[in-house]
Amino acid sequence: MRAAIHAGSVYAVLTTFALFMIFPFLVMVFTSFKTTADSFRFPPRLLPRDGVRVEVPGSDEPAPLYRMQLEGEAAQLALVDRSVRVGTFVDVTNGRTFQLPLDEATESTVDGEPQTTSYNGTTVPLYRATVDGVERSLALVGRSGVGRFVDPTDPERTALANVRQSTPVERIVFTGRSYREVVELHGMDRSLSNTALVTILVVLGQLTTSVFGGYAFARLRFPGRDTLFVAYLGTIMIPFAVLITPLYQLMVALGWVDHLAALIIPWLFTAYGTFLMRQFFLSIPREIEEATIIDGASRFQILRHVFLPASTPALASLATFTFLYAWNSFFWPLVVINSGNADNRVLTLALTVLGGRAADSPNLILAGATIAVLPPMIMYIFGQRFFVESQTQSGLKG
Repeated sequence: MRAAIHAGSVYAVLTTFALFMIFPFLVMVFTSFKTTADSFRFPPRLLPRDGVRVEVPGSDEPAPLYRMQLEGEAAQLALVDRSVRVGTFVDVTNGRTFQLPLDEATESTVDGEPQTTSYNGTTVPLYRATVDGVERSLALVGRSGVGRFVDPTDPERTALANVRQSTPVERIVFTGRSYREVVELHGMDRSLSNTALVTILVVLGQLTTSVFGGYAFARLRFPGRDTLFVAYLGTIMIPFAVLITPLYQLMVALGWVDHLAALIIPWLFTAYGTFLMRQFFLSIPREIEEATIIDGASRFQILRHVFLPASTPALASLATFTFLYAWNSFFWPLVVINSGNADNRVLTLALTVLGGRAADSPNLILAGATIAVLPPMIMYIFGQRFFVESQTQSGLKG
């Protein structure tokens, strides 16, 4: 019983923290499926909702449905007119107050001159209107704009009410309009394809150079090998801010500024990946390699048929790290790619442009963010099981 209570408590605490961590992601995804009006609604709600519309006899298009009181009963009425001008009238004989459309009341005149009366110390115009089957003399004391609502099943039953204060009938609806608008109007599809191309080529390039470099430092003997490896490894400690200016000057000299080549070729080589693969190759028994050499295998055959099949965890880990870095890279693309160049723009730059253009539409911004976040998240989910194994084995030998 103690063990069960302890395990239950641990899982409850972990689940609570997990919900706190995942809640912003859920808000981003669900808001991306909302309409712009729904994303600004207060109080905010997590799930996207849209108003229900119904067909009304005599109307050309479906009308939104609202919940309200009609003749003392709860009813669902359709809004058929949002701009009905109404007046607040007071019966001059008994002081009763009525709210009537202005087009249903006629201004009282004598010899063509409008009649007026005094109400609460203010001179107001007099009107005549039929209310409850009785023609009355009414004083107009106020004007306002309301909506006209009708019962969809019985159009003769109508009501006047303030639209803003009425409660719409809604249902949970996931709409993809935000994604279509982001892709079609803001060029997110081109940015997505550019990012995918850059990421795939960088991942393949780093895997290739890291495998060959790691094998050379781990198994081949040549003068100055260890010194060269230490110097190569020391480049990891150089801050990227120090490299920006000379790297940009090199891109200018090569004519690669504002081209995707500047996002790919400089990042095909990585000291971290070479170190990771070297450490993993050192963990493979040398006897296996010697046996294959005796059988007549070449260095390339040994690497292909012995080392690569055994280094799947390290390759998967390096591919995942490289994918996340290349996909989320922002500062270097910001420096070397003009944000106005839509043809060579990547997702990180496209999101900054979208944040300015669609500042009044958070659903569009979060739709673009969801497009940018989902691929690396999926990649991480599939590759995270290799992290611990590769990191553990990479430190077995030095």
